[in-house]
Amino acid sequence: MINVRKSKRRLGGSRFKLATVLALSLLAVLLLNACGNENSSEDGQDTTSRVPWDYRVIEGTVGDLTGSDMTILPDNELMPNDENYATGDKIWALQYMDAEMTEDADQRSSVNLSSWDTIKTFKTQEDAEKDMANLKIMVTTEIDLVGVYKTQYKEKTRDFAILELPSGNRIKQPIDDAQYKELEKKKKVSVELEEIHDFADYDTAYAKFRGWAS
Repeated sequence: MINVRKSKRRLGGSRFKLATVLALSLLAVLLLNACGNENSSEDGQDTTSRVPWDYRVIEGTVGDLTGSDMTILPDNELMPNDENYATGDKIWALQYMDAEMTEDADQRSSVNLSSWDTIKTFKTQEDAEKDMANLKIMVTTEIDLVGVYKTQYKEKTRDFAILELPSGNRIKQPIDDAQYKELEKKKKVSVELEEIHDFADYDTAYAKFRGWAS
């Protein structure tokens, strides 16, 4: 009976030790996973977003009619024939381009542009450009000036200004020596921006630098 009791104690102790080891192992795995997730978020991985980039109006000709659709020459782009055009009619097409923007940890951006897509057709150039004017809007505003700097290569000096757009993207613009002296102590600058609005979601817009405000 004594030996049996001792065996039971040993067995119970072994089970306790095994459970403890398993619990500690699980805790270690969870901690390692947490550390891995934290590193991936702090490593400064690239962020990608898609923004409206530009619009244009081009002249085209109605080609083939296929059911309720039509082709627009010269590219044979298929569009709904909502205005009941006939083959050979001259039309004006409003086209749209968007961009995939990738920003790295240093806030440097790279851009991949889409192809032009026709989103709407008009009977006159005036109507097309009037519609486009609601999607591309010029504004004068103040934005952040990150700073100015100089570079030198083969005895040639170049000056640059780093600007932060309302979207948070940073752009570099060449400036002359007079502008460098004027801007080197400023934190804000007045500029001309072109707001490009998404035709499907007007509240989504991307502001592009178009020059210094006078």
